[in-house]
Amino acid sequence: MLREYAEPLPALDSPAFGELFDRYADARVVLIGEASHGTSDFYRTRAAISKRLIERHGFNIVAVEADWPDAGQVDRQVRELGPSAWKEKAFSRFPTWMWRNTDIADFTHWLRGHNQNLAQEQRVEFRGLDIYSMRNSISEVLAWLDQNEPTLAREARQRYGCLTPWQDDPALYGHFVERGGEAPCEKAVVEQLHVLLAERLKHLVDGGEAFFNATQNARVVRAAEQYYRAMYRGSMASWNLRDKHMFDTLKALLEHRGADAKAIVWAHNSHIGDASATVMGWSGEFNIGQLCRAAYGRDAVLIGMSTDRGQVAAADDWDGPMRVKEVLASRPDSWEQQFLKAGIPASLTDWRDAKREDLRQALSEVLLERAIGVIYRPETERHSHYFEAALSEQFDAMVWIETTQAVTPMPVASTVSHEEDTFPFGI
Repeated sequence: MLREYAEPLPALDSPAFGELFDRYADARVVLIGEASHGTSDFYRTRAAISKRLIERHGFNIVAVEADWPDAGQVDRQVRELGPSAWKEKAFSRFPTWMWRNTDIADFTHWLRGHNQNLAQEQRVEFRGLDIYSMRNSISEVLAWLDQNEPTLAREARQRYGCLTPWQDDPALYGHFVERGGEAPCEKAVVEQLHVLLAERLKHLVDGGEAFFNATQNARVVRAAEQYYRAMYRGSMASWNLRDKHMFDTLKALLEHRGADAKAIVWAHNSHIGDASATVMGWSGEFNIGQLCRAAYGRDAVLIGMSTDRGQVAAADDWDGPMRVKEVLASRPDSWEQQFLKAGIPASLTDWRDAKREDLRQALSEVLLERAIGVIYRPETERHSHYFEAALSEQFDAMVWIETTQAVTPMPVASTVSHEEDTFPFGI
């Protein structure tokens, strides 16, 4: 089946490559995954798909699995919204290589050049969806209030003061609240968000972008406070809270952009693929791909990316140094092995077409699928990095690249906060 339906991928800079993805032109949201956070081929391929959707089909938001303030620095640069500290501040905490690499630099350089030919209101946004920026998000909320609402700024400092002792290590906040009897800060951060939302009517006409940014940062603080408490109630609760926040942020971006909004989402396969078709969903977890399908139906397209072998940038442990590691050849009982046996080194396989029911049925079997996050442990790969999935229900299409190479990281100017992820694969 895969030999019959897999379409070989031309070179990334070939017009024929872009034409393969014109079939997704009418979607509202195209979500493009990756099987690891440290593979250059995934970043470059995703960038090439995105360029086509932006240039030819009017997509105007790129939303990535990254922190809102960090991506915001890049957004200011690519849309020329004013001074940007992206070189110093963006993506400067572990895992720095995930977004601070040469492939991202190339794409954002292209995006800035593309935007320069457009009116300000038509320029393509680069946004972050994730939750791990409590310190920076508090700082950005206070900075906006200092400039626009000094009285409210004083009140906000009092509310956020509850979280101040924990800003360098918010995981400790969750520990002391859930295990040590410390009073939670939830009421204070929710009150602060409500104050900002109440201010919305005053800023519908002027200062819209800056106010939207401040409000989203307040939402991040609220979600982060909940997340770091949820970590100690179990991984399922924290995972669901994180993906719900990413989905809510995507919805807010689409609403803020208006009726012509069309978004491309970059995130790991474990977030992009419909969790209800995987062991994650069978155990109670959901993700942004599943929520997008429920909200947008066929206007949401879920594209996975995978590989058999090669090299990947990853760490041995959380907060450890980046290493370039050899990716083991795929297991014989995996979906990766099926694509390898098909014998096409690089391909797009799409099963959305009603005429491909036979392919969908063939790919509905439950096999193993590999997920490498920012941590890769080849010695325990079966336990650490494989999970069960029914591929045709998880995605709408798969980009397959048989042999892949690691990303090239860029230097980090400084190290900021230490907010951490506790999901066991670091995804």
